[in-house]
This record gives sequence, C-alpha cells and structure tokens, in this order.
Amino acid sequence: MTLLELERTKPITNYQSLMTRPRRLRATPALRAMIRETELNARDFIYPLFVKHGTGRTAIGSMPGVYQLSVEEAVREAEAAAKSGVNAVILFGIPKEKDPIGLENFAEDGIVQQAIRAIKKEIPEMVVVTDVCLCEYTDHGHCGILNTGEHFHSSLPEGYVLNDETLDVLAKVAISHAECGADIVAPSGMMDGMVSSIREGLDGAGYENLPIMSYAVKYASSFYGPFRDAAEGAPKFGDRKSHQMDPANVREALREAALDVEEGADMLMVKPALAYLDVIRVVKDAFPELPMAAYNVSGEYSMIKAAAANGWMDEAKVTLETLTSIKRAGADVIITYHALDAARWLK
Repeated sequence: MTLLELERTKPITNYQSLMTRPRRLRATPALRAMIRETELNARDFIYPLFVKHGTGRTAIGSMPGVYQLSVEEAVREAEAAAKSGVNAVILFGIPKEKDPIGLENFAEDGIVQQAIRAIKKEIPEMVVVTDVCLCEYTDHGHCGILNTGEHFHSSLPEGYVLNDETLDVLAKVAISHAECGADIVAPSGMMDGMVSSIREGLDGAGYENLPIMSYAVKYASSFYGPFRDAAEGAPKFGDRKSHQMDPANVREALREAALDVEEGADMLMVKPALAYLDVIRVVKDAFPELPMAAYNVSGEYSMIKAAAANGWMDEAKVTLETLTSIKRAGADVIITYHALDAARWLK
C-alpha cells in the first residue's frame, strides 16, 4: 500500500473539515418540503368505480373500502371524489347478463353507458374515463372473442382469444362510450392494433377529438386477483398469457408502447405499477412527450389494507410513500383505489 492509499484509509478526525453535508438540507420540515423533487397531488389520481345494475352498494371482501356501486351510488362516489380534489374516475361495468361477445358492453342502455350519462349530468367537470375490454361482459371471462363456433379457425387452438375479430367489438364499445359523454376511452385488452381500430372508429363517428389512454404495457400479473372479484371477470378457464405480457420483459414494453404511439394513442399506461417502477421509467424516458399513466392495481391496494388492518404498517404513510414512488418513477397520473383516502391525507 502506498503512502497516499494509507492516508485515504485514515478515519476523519476533524469533522469540522467536512465540506459536503447533505443533511444540512434536511434540517427542518419546511426546508425538506422546499426542496422536495416529487410532489403528490389529488389531481394526479384517477379513481376506479365498479358499476352494476340495481340499487345501493356491495362491499368487495378482498378490497376493503371498495364497492360495487349502483348508478346512483356511483354518482355519489364521483361527487365525493370531486369534493376531495380528485378530478377523474375510471368506470368498470358489471352487466346484467353475459354472453360470448358481451353485447351489453356496447348497448345504449349498458351499465357503463348509464353511469357516464349520470355522472356527466351531475358533475360535468368530472373527467370520466372508461375501460374498453370484453372480460367483464363475456360469459367465458376472456378479453376477446374466442376461437370457437362460427369464429373457429382450424389453424388456432380452440378457445384461443381471436385478435382481429375482437377489434371490431372494441371499436363499437369505444364509440358507444363517446356517444354517452366519456372524456377518455382506455382500451385494456392488449389486442394488437386495438388503438388504431378504436381511433379509426371514433374518427369515423365524429369523435376525432376524444383521447385514447392505452393500456400499452399490461403484464400477466398475479396482482389482479382482487380486481377479478370486484369486476366479476375472472376467466372461466385458462389464463390471459396469450395477450398480456411476460413480467420478465421490458424491451417488449418499449415495442408495445411504440406501436400504440404509431397508432395514435394520446396517453400510455403501465399496469401494474408498484412491481414495475423500472418499466414506468423506461417507457416515460422513451416517450416523454406523452402523458404517462400507471395503474396501482387491486393486489397492491389490498396488501397495504391487510397489513394496516393487522397493525403492521401505518396505512397513510405507506400509501403516500407508495404513490410518491409511482410518480417519481415517471407517472403523470395514477389510477388508484387509494385516491379518496390519499387526497384526504395530503390535505
């Protein structure tokens, strides 16, 4: 060891000589707040609502504090969101009847169509986003038309989710939502070409100014379990790995996002959020010009709720830290079931 290397190993004894002390900027709450790099606001949140026929609200056992809502209750919940400073909701519908295609999904009197009209009538300033997919509406629980019956292709396995046949249905759903007053449509099925099909359909129907928030990067995640209880949309057989992404992949995420940008997406989304913060950052860096959404999904929500109920964690602190991490990773907006609570805690 040289003399210079030996000198470098000696402990510092004259602490007055330390020139750089990052802790100087952490001295008081006011100073910490003044230099905070990431600010979380209620306006960052989109609040998910599950709407079904009937009256009242039904608790969802796997998602404490979340309910299946009648149209009337959905309006009340949207009003509560508006009062808390949350400016947007996203609607998921639970139909009265299910069938192989999901006819209520684009029916004039469908449950989501009713909810859009009711919310926009009572709270016109509320941004209403609608999920555009088939899984909650089909009797098989998959995100598209299946390879069976009149749609059978001998070159594909029976029960396979057909891509191109599904695109026409997605376009019909988006148009029906637009006709009822939706502010944004959000296709979530991970079908190839879904954005271009919906864009073409909306433009042809005179809704060229309606934005598309694409679930561009949606993983085949194990964090969706409670959502499937809430939306009553679990697949009756198999899984969704034929169209949702492998959790191990990130280069594929960039390809999916690039395709959706080419097809006319106005916003991109990564789903789930917490286990995919690296993906949010990579996609945001690749497409900085587009707003980035992240879906803080049901499993992420329920884990915090369960831990808090057992007294293992401080719910408010952990929730706000989680949401801050999602925004810090690059999300401009966060779809989260914590929205109302987080808005209250932020105040």
